Amino acid sequence: MCGIIGYTGKKNSVEVLIEGLKRMEYRGYDSSGIAILNDNNEIVTIKKKGEIQKLINAINDRKYPSHTGIAHTRWATHGEPNDINAHPHSDCKNEISIVHNGIVENFKSLKDYLLSKGHKFVSETDTEIIVHLIEEFAEDNDLLTAVKKALKKIKGTYGLLVISKKLPNTIIAARMGSPLVIGKSDKQMIIASDASAIISHTNQVLYLEEGEIAEITVNDINISNIFSNHITDPKFIEIDMTLEQIEKGGYEHFMLKEIYEQPESIRNTIRGRLDKTNGTIRLNGIKKYINDLKDADRIIITACGTSWHAALLGKYLIENFANIPVEVDYASEFRYRNPIVRKNTVVIAISQSGETADTIAAIYEAKRKNAIVLGICNVIGSTIARITDAGIYMHAGPEIGVASTKAFTSQVTVLLLLAILLGRKHHMSFDEGLHLIKELEKIPDKINEILNSRKYIQKLSKQLYKHTNFLYLGRGFNYPVALEGALKLKEISYIHAEGYPAAEMKHGPIALIDDNMPALVIALKDSIYEKIITNIKEIKARKGHVISIATKGDKEIGSMLKDVIYIPDTFEPMAPLLSIIPLQMISYEIAVLRKLDVDKPRNLAKSVTVE
Repeated sequence: MCGIIGYTGKKNSVEVLIEGLKRMEYRGYDSSGIAILNDNNEIVTIKKKGEIQKLINAINDRKYPSHTGIAHTRWATHGEPNDINAHPHSDCKNEISIVHNGIVENFKSLKDYLLSKGHKFVSETDTEIIVHLIEEFAEDNDLLTAVKKALKKIKGTYGLLVISKKLPNTIIAARMGSPLVIGKSDKQMIIASDASAIISHTNQVLYLEEGEIAEITVNDINISNIFSNHITDPKFIEIDMTLEQIEKGGYEHFMLKEIYEQPESIRNTIRGRLDKTNGTIRLNGIKKYINDLKDADRIIITACGTSWHAALLGKYLIENFANIPVEVDYASEFRYRNPIVRKNTVVIAISQSGETADTIAAIYEAKRKNAIVLGICNVIGSTIARITDAGIYMHAGPEIGVASTKAFTSQVTVLLLLAILLGRKHHMSFDEGLHLIKELEKIPDKINEILNSRKYIQKLSKQLYKHTNFLYLGRGFNYPVALEGALKLKEISYIHAEGYPAAEMKHGPIALIDDNMPALVIALKDSIYEKIITNIKEIKARKGHVISIATKGDKEIGSMLKDVIYIPDTFEPMAPLLSIIPLQMISYEIAVLRKLDVDKPRNLAKSVTVE
């Protein structure tokens, strides 16, 4: 969750660290802080509760010449957000300072041990345990050995950066369960939770692997394993990310920018993967395992949050096109319920960041049961990309807004591609495959058509933003869209919303219907259109306010309802790529009207890297 960054090099470290924190603020914004080594070789620490601007204000009236430092933006786990609990944390002598992303599960027993040794604690955090352990083991200025000894005592997860006044131009970085990437350029090294904090300085990066620890100086990096002392040869790669991609580009919020980027992100997802000659799909990343997928007795798709909603659509698509049974599992539950994984089971893990802790744990559990595990993620070089047997990259580009938008549609697009490919391996004809491919190519232009209806959606949102409860209903392929639409409203507007299969409304939720409970109903001209029309009539009979997503040209629904958002027609399995767009836009406009921070919703962080 938290964002951490470290710098050693020729530039002023404070400027680099603050810039990096601003790039990573979506990872946590409860509090932030920096610790630098100044010209007198003393550690200076500044920490502030709240957004990073408060830290900047505290720094602006002082000058801090420094070339080495670490910084942190926090998503709180242990201890409430305040100045004291903010990172960095220091040892008793203020000679060692650390920033940490993760959780120390055995912090209570370790704290009792350290208290017995005379260590004094000032915060409520589990992180402070780590710096005191390092202090306990520090001997002969050997910081690397002290950090290793400390981490061997810890149960839990960490992305960790450590500095010491006794090693003025050195940063120790360690990783277990929380991502760390190291960037290098001329006479400088930058370490961060993700590449967005690095890209303005260099595109040459190295991803630390699980259990690795690195001793980093301006010109050198030495990597070994915490537990085996195995030495790793550092191998940097070039990442395909630009500074423009992680800036707002004139939009008021990242979320709005990313909603409008969906035509292009879907084009990028399908680029080079449509084989019109053979009426099928190319997915070279999983080519080695395509027969395992084709012959699978069952596919399990595991994910969290928005990715779980995409996974549910994946189930509908694969079962529809390929006739392979698919089970969708919350990654957070998968490893705790002794999942049944047999010889011909294939597991697919979905994560935008590729760093979701629960999804990573589910992958390890599936591999322990000898399953083939494939990944769908957006970040090249991420943990999930490295630990799965093979995978498919979404190519959606960086997503900064905490509430996922373009990642969802890119995930659904990837699953649609996979379903068509598997369908062609089974009973789907060439003509059907080709028709699907051609229709998929039209989706980006159809999304642009929906985006042009923003003024109408803004007008509609003004009628809705003061309500405190919403119901989202959909059937068939649009049931997962109802779930995702409700989640978007909850995430950024703090309005209670529930997504349901429309037919389930009669089994309980209909009791909630009145004129204060808007119902957003996805009612497209598809195979179950008449059924959803009946559901709308049931709501209207109880004086419910219905807002519908409907197919362009549908006069029947227009005669029934005052508030209708029309979207272009498409093949039924592709409709979610269109029907989700107005729901994303409604959530955004309502949040803006409620004067909320759209990109940084309370209590949420972009990448959930702790369990």
